[in-house]
Amino acid sequence: MNKWDQKSRGHHACPTCYGPPSSRRGFLAGVGALGLAAAVPAVAVHGQTKPALIDTHLHFYPPEYQKLWLGYEDARKQPHFPGQVAWTREKLVEDMDRNGIRTGILSVASTPGVWFDLGPAEAGRLARACNEYAADMMRDHPGHFGLFATLSMQDVDATLREIEYAFDTLKADGIGLQSSYGDKWLGNAAYRPVFEELNRRKAVVYVHPLVASCCSALSVGTFPAVIEVPHDTTRTVTSLLLSGAFARHRDIKWLFSHAGGTIPMMAGRINSFYGARPDLKEFAPDGIEGELRRLHYDTANATFAPSMAALLKLVPASQITYGSDYPYFSLGQFAQLQKLGLSTDDLDAIGHRNATRLVPRLQG
Repeated sequence: MNKWDQKSRGHHACPTCYGPPSSRRGFLAGVGALGLAAAVPAVAVHGQTKPALIDTHLHFYPPEYQKLWLGYEDARKQPHFPGQVAWTREKLVEDMDRNGIRTGILSVASTPGVWFDLGPAEAGRLARACNEYAADMMRDHPGHFGLFATLSMQDVDATLREIEYAFDTLKADGIGLQSSYGDKWLGNAAYRPVFEELNRRKAVVYVHPLVASCCSALSVGTFPAVIEVPHDTTRTVTSLLLSGAFARHRDIKWLFSHAGGTIPMMAGRINSFYGARPDLKEFAPDGIEGELRRLHYDTANATFAPSMAALLKLVPASQITYGSDYPYFSLGQFAQLQKLGLSTDDLDAIGHRNATRLVPRLQG
């Protein structure tokens, strides 16, 4: 097997994939008005004077990637996100220090990942360039950064080589994947060799959603990411669950963005439909809800009290890491978590301890 189905090339062949420009423009204007990606006053972490938080959901934009992204949006008449345009590594370090972030784990933003309709070879080359840029940031700012290395996922052999390079040469802390690639979600059999290798390496696999190519027209007049991003996490988690990928790859440590999308609300429904299947033990040895409880979830966009309450009904605090989704949202979201009535121990676990359990080198 060499290259995956070419139908998986590109996520957004049509201008409607982000919704009408006016819809996206209105959303971005609202975000700008709220100042979600702006610097906010530093948060005190339980009286500590040194930055202590670990942010597992931090995006970065190498110059080559930034140029491609802006051109991609210009071609589709999509306005640019201000926080992305203004991103620099120097500003990121300043914002981290201001908000008590000791370490941020870098990952490429989602839609359209490293695809840009470039084809497998160029996507693989861009993935390598992004990973090397992040590794440079790690070297230039010791202790400030980790890396969930990106993969193009279009050519299986090239993807396996990038996994080897990311871990063995760049010393990445894990792999960052998108929830879907074209018309394939992560439970698709085409990706099995990738997960076999990641399982062999006992890797952390961080999954970030995007607006899937199938579904942007379902956004009922909203900016598609508002609805479709969390739902695509649910699609890929369900795909991994029902395909048996979670059962086969027990040594992968899975981390899903945005509190698992809609999984906390959908877990009971998924269990109602599939929990009584005679082959349950084959694809869900711990039962449906048990499998979902084994996963890890970050707090990005989940500091709204009902969202966090739903997540904590599904998993204990030990399965949750702090994630900001910077620069799309503020690095200072931990202050919002502190207002939700969580115990000091749970806040410490979410703020840094759980991340060091996933990535032990961050314990220093």
